[in-house]
Amino acid sequence: MNLHLIFEYLAFFIAYRYYVYLKKKNSDHISSNNRLSIILGAAIGAFLGSRLIGLFENPADMFVKNILELLNTKTIMGGLFGGLIGVELCKKIIGESQSSGDLFTFPIILGIIIGRIGCFLSGVNEFTYGKETHFFLGMDLGDGLNRHPIVLYEILFLILLLLVLHKIKNQNSLTSGMLFKLFMVSYFGFRFLIEFLKPNVFFIYGLSTIQILCLTCLIYYRKVFTKINSIKIAS
Repeated sequence: MNLHLIFEYLAFFIAYRYYVYLKKKNSDHISSNNRLSIILGAAIGAFLGSRLIGLFENPADMFVKNILELLNTKTIMGGLFGGLIGVELCKKIIGESQSSGDLFTFPIILGIIIGRIGCFLSGVNEFTYGKETHFFLGMDLGDGLNRHPIVLYEILFLILLLLVLHKIKNQNSLTSGMLFKLFMVSYFGFRFLIEFLKPNVFFIYGLSTIQILCLTCLIYYRKVFTKINSIKIAS
């Protein structure tokens, strides 16, 4: 039984139903036709981005895997950034100027959490495991070695991020699109750091493909950092 695939489909289904629920509950300044176009742009961008970054995460695989295995090589980081580019291109084509990411923020986080449960259950069959460690949180993920369970670290981080962003949304009058930007900056910043705990292939200045992508995203959203000081989180 391919638990990773089961949880991946479950993540898409539950995240989409959560998005539909939020869309009905909140007013949407974007027309239904434009919203559908944006979703299509996000899906195409996410598909291409996840595969492209997945391939470059370990380029040596391109010479030892067949075409079907290569097409199935993907990463959520490439999917998120590819989806972002797909949305921005789509909005330019249809002439939509409103920010569109806020409604997707919480469903995306929930979807990643569910998908990561599948990654954890797959052990070392998925490249989501950490380096060998003597740290007390180290776990045997299926190869007889104690490794950093970085998937569990990520799930915990995402749960905390979900709670913090929900509190920020309720306590601040955020500009449209700011909630999604905060998610992207937080998640890509976290992934940049956690990648040091993975047995990665490091290419440029000791950075992996994912870390280079994380830096690219943080540079893309560099203006967000100037607005963070104005955000309040009451206890």
